[in-house]
Amino acid sequence: MNDKPAITTDTRFEPRHSAPRRQTPRVRRRLRTVVRGQDGTQWKDIYQYVLSASWGQFFIGLLCVYLAINGFFALLYMLNPGGIQNARPGSFADAFFFSVQTIGSIGYGVLAPRSPYVNLVVTAESFVAILYAAIATGLVFARFSRPFARVVFSNVATIVTFDGVRTLMFRAANQRANQILDATATVSLARDMTTREGITMRRFQELKLVRARTPLFSLSWTVMHVIDEASPLYGVTEETCFEEDLEIIVLLSGTDETFSSVIYARHAYEPQDILFDQHFVDVLQVAEDGHLEVDLRRFHDTEALPQHLEGEDPSR
Repeated sequence: MNDKPAITTDTRFEPRHSAPRRQTPRVRRRLRTVVRGQDGTQWKDIYQYVLSASWGQFFIGLLCVYLAINGFFALLYMLNPGGIQNARPGSFADAFFFSVQTIGSIGYGVLAPRSPYVNLVVTAESFVAILYAAIATGLVFARFSRPFARVVFSNVATIVTFDGVRTLMFRAANQRANQILDATATVSLARDMTTREGITMRRFQELKLVRARTPLFSLSWTVMHVIDEASPLYGVTEETCFEEDLEIIVLLSGTDETFSSVIYARHAYEPQDILFDQHFVDVLQVAEDGHLEVDLRRFHDTEALPQHLEGEDPSR
């Protein structure tokens, strides 16, 4: 079995009745990171780029390389006018399509080499064709055989009073009709903090979860972190979320029972994605025949906290 981890940030389900987002001018903008001073090592990661590209980009890339190889050998064939039987002298099109027939081992018989030079080029192109076909086949197989997690996270996270204490909540669901075994969630808080020397730096703190592991993850999982005095989020407000550029980073891992491979899913909640005094609507229900159903159409929906619970003392 292939044991390469898969990563996803799938959020295809859109909310129908989610609570309105806060209207604030202090919306964080995600900026592109530019790294200077590298020694060209990014070109050593071409394999990773090919595997992570979309299928459209992947096939367009294969086509461009294929056309480039044929164009290159067509130019070599044109260096020997008359070296291709039945080809028009100086015709790039005839030389190109002769290259296509050579690299594909088609052999119609209309165009054929008739000089030692062209035969040598045909030999070289045949060798390149074998390598290209082997590499392309391997890349296609690697992309197909790589397991992908299909875990969806709620569009928003909420900070709400739950069981008498302030609690951070968000939801995750497995979109496949199988099990994720021994699923583990890790949640970290990233925020801008200023040292006593006046140096501002990005710091990461792990958030302790009420339930960080589940033996079988097949339906919906509400991940919760209690905001007590020991929590890095203690005393957080809507305003401080933006002041400290707060970000909640989620990593979920487990073993896919179908592929027997470790899969990963990740997500991040930025300040505008964190709602206060909102709770998620219920997505679990029992059908008439007795089996449990998960309604992912309401997966992202939230409702306002009842008035008598708003502002409740979190120390209770």
